[in-house]
Amino acid sequence: MQFLQPDGWVSPKGYANGISATGRQIFVGGMIGWDGQGRFHTDDFVGQVSQALQNVVAVLREGGAGPEHIVRMTWYVIDKKEYVAAYPEIGKVYREIIGRHFPSMTAVQVAGLIEDRAKVEIEVTAVVPE
Repeated sequence: MQFLQPDGWVSPKGYANGISATGRQIFVGGMIGWDGQGRFHTDDFVGQVSQALQNVVAVLREGGAGPEHIVRMTWYVIDKKEYVAAYPEIGKVYREIIGRHFPSMTAVQVAGLIEDRAKVEIEVTAVVPE
């Protein structure tokens, strides 16, 4: 895996501008803040981020991968202001679950998610070296 950082660009904080990787690809569908049985345990934004990230890691593990193999992450959030205000707490739970691995990321505010209680949905692409 090679992180792509053009010369002279400001270093991004908490994500990469791009990644080049070769290997077996794993695509993780949008994970939300419910558990494996489809139950929400919190309506707290950071709590849902934590659960969604745990769900991502569980799916990766099932595919023989880990968080270090993530090359792309897309976050869909209902409320941009809530997301931005929670940066410090999100960073903390992210590092606890994913570690200090920062793939290319996109965050998008959306009008709604399919599950009414969901505040965030995270999808991931991972590449496992062969």
